[in-house]
Amino acid sequence: MPPTERESHRIVIAGASSLLGAELKSLLEESKFAGWDFRLLDEEDAAGTLTEAGGEATVIQPVEEGSFEKARFIFFTGSSDFALANFEAAQRSGAVIIDLSGHSINAVNTFVWYPGIAAHRGRSFPEQPHLTAIPSAAAEAVVRLSLALREFDLKHMAVTVLQPVSASGKAGIEELETQTSQLLSFQPPGKQVFDAQVAFNSLDRFGPARQAASQGARCNLRNEISGCLRSEGVLPAVELIHVPVFYGVAFSACVKLSLGADEERISDACKQSGFTVLDEWGVGPSNMSAAGETIIQLSKPHKDFLQPESWWFWGAADNIRLPAWNAVRLAEKLTP
Repeated sequence: MPPTERESHRIVIAGASSLLGAELKSLLEESKFAGWDFRLLDEEDAAGTLTEAGGEATVIQPVEEGSFEKARFIFFTGSSDFALANFEAAQRSGAVIIDLSGHSINAVNTFVWYPGIAAHRGRSFPEQPHLTAIPSAAAEAVVRLSLALREFDLKHMAVTVLQPVSASGKAGIEELETQTSQLLSFQPPGKQVFDAQVAFNSLDRFGPARQAASQGARCNLRNEISGCLRSEGVLPAVELIHVPVFYGVAFSACVKLSLGADEERISDACKQSGFTVLDEWGVGPSNMSAAGETIIQLSKPHKDFLQPESWWFWGAADNIRLPAWNAVRLAEKLTP
């Protein structure tokens, strides 16, 4: 039986209870997809959560046989493990898959997308790809910078990414709130999520019970960057630091360029690559300035006078809104 008009305009959000899933749903409802049929799915422990879609109350459902049928778009916004468990069923549906989980970004048949990537990589993007991946805000920032600096004979790049607790979802945000309150009341902080004190602290890893999670986050970021560049830019050395902020990812990068590079030419190349370069005399990029924005903010680069070929960059982006916004823009691009 041919699908009804409503079924042929179905969007599935797999990972709907996540911060990214909720942001994506909100942006879709403000876009050309506002009148479409939304199906919200997630893992068993999130199933049954009451939420809202299209102005009506709805319940997040577990993934079952037929959950992906007749979907036009399937967005994966949960964990990479959740995407792995359900990817085969999603592919059988024939829908366009837009993966924000990081699971498929290195797959051979995956097309990575963010605004302007085709021009940056010198490749055309297919009109109707079946599998696409949206990189995280941190990965997109690093990739844009690597590709922007190719014209200056980029030789080496090292990046430190400052990851907020929202990367660990709602539970991470709640634990930072609780720890902050407890410490200000001179009470020992609870450590159920991170197995470590994250409030008023910066860490390169979580506590012993959660070190696999922090190492996994670092590996996932490196895999995303590798999957985006695919030998078309300089692969950077990447470190990930967990910082006591709720939202917004910030990063510091040190690069080695040819001696002929100068501040204005580098800034212009970064602007052409899609960054917003802030005035050096104003307030620089931060978690606060990037909140709610759909672009990556960058300070003007400055030279390291001890190492004449080395330049420093500082930037920030909204780690939730930016990838969700990109996913909606891609879906609009793929919809006649």
